[in-house]
Amino acid sequence: MAPDNRIAICPGTYDPVTNGHLDVIRRASAMFDHVVVGVVNLPIRKVTPLFSASERVRFLENATSHLENVTIETFATLVVEFARVKGAKAIVKGLRAISDFEYEFEMNQLNSMQAPDIESVYLMASPKHSFLRSSGVKELASFGGKIDGLVPDEVAVRLLDELSR
Repeated sequence: MAPDNRIAICPGTYDPVTNGHLDVIRRASAMFDHVVVGVVNLPIRKVTPLFSASERVRFLENATSHLENVTIETFATLVVEFARVKGAKAIVKGLRAISDFEYEFEMNQLNSMQAPDIESVYLMASPKHSFLRSSGVKELASFGGKIDGLVPDEVAVRLLDELSR
């Protein structure tokens, strides 16, 4: 990557954003000149998001406001098309376990066929976040489990409120 084009995309549904997501975004922001966090607005493989795209964007904007080179946007296209529009040469994803690797390996192969000029970069989950996933946080919260420290405080309050309805 040329020094003047070190832009990366960190795509995901972020429903809700977890501290594991934020760890990957923070680490990516140290590696790239600019990071665009892409919030998937039309998820295909998952259930309907609990939070609207605009609310997920707001959560991410609040949680990353200290990272000057990070912006948050929604997208509803192929991730490689979103990367092209943003001028990104890398798609950054976090990996927690072998199951993540299997899925991401397949996605990398498909993305490489569509856009061989855009690299996939994988960051291993930090040990304290290696177990953390949005669906697990939602499940814990729905049964009254403790989610402090797993998501930003604003998200925890909103998640508990939403799931108590």
